[in-house]
Amino acid sequence: MLFIVIPVFNRLKYTRDCLLSLRQQTRQDFRVVVVDDGSTDGTDQMLAREFGEVEVVTGDGNLFWTAGVNLGIRRALALGASRIMTLNNDLLVLPDFVDRMLYWADQHPTAVLGALELDVATGQPVYGGERLNWRTNTRHDLLAELPASQRHGLHPVTYLPGRGLLIPLVVIEKIGLFDEKRLPHYLADFDYTSVARRHGFPVYCNYDARLSTYPEESGQEQTRRFRSLRGYYQHLFGIRGGGNLRNFTHFSLKNCPPQYLPYYLLNGYARRLVGYFMH
Repeated sequence: MLFIVIPVFNRLKYTRDCLLSLRQQTRQDFRVVVVDDGSTDGTDQMLAREFGEVEVVTGDGNLFWTAGVNLGIRRALALGASRIMTLNNDLLVLPDFVDRMLYWADQHPTAVLGALELDVATGQPVYGGERLNWRTNTRHDLLAELPASQRHGLHPVTYLPGRGLLIPLVVIEKIGLFDEKRLPHYLADFDYTSVARRHGFPVYCNYDARLSTYPEESGQEQTRRFRSLRGYYQHLFGIRGGGNLRNFTHFSLKNCPPQYLPYYLLNGYARRLVGYFMH
């Protein structure tokens, strides 16, 4: 049984719309676990009133993404999950999303799968996975490189985000849960899928499964929208900072091949120190 784990903190409207899109799935052989980390906007009442079928786990407001997802996964495993999918609440899944994910999961039962992301406003693809050259710290954007005729099926990638990430039970049994101690928010998803790949599990972006995102609502975009010294500090050192130097260091030490590590670290630090002002 597939269990979909969604960590939430406030943003009630996004959570409702996301859950409604799951109700519209052509396949309904899944269950949903929402981890409500101390929301103060009535999310708990809305879930109880409108989504009685959803399993709700509550936190105290200090879980952040990684610990929230882990709490939901533990609950799903206790309920008998054989597959886990992590999903963010600020997205919508197209009606055949679950069907297309489970189809390919059945074909590749040990693979970790992500999805093609569309801009909710335009319907145009915005993210289709990437391949990283560790030696040069350069990323190859699959969307930019794949012709439209090849934008279907599975494509191998270096890592995947946690938005619509399907994880077989065998992967969890082998490598455990997300690294909430060292990566409490950002990079935990890229780290987890990188570790899975290093342990021999295929990691693919599934171009047949599509979800719609709100690119401007990401934490990184919120931080960069109004640039300031305080924002710069949060970018580099805050738990939700997209350029968090500590998180990047942990990710690099865990995943970068040792022979490429010095350059990868220096190049990555430089990009984070100046990147806040470049976008």
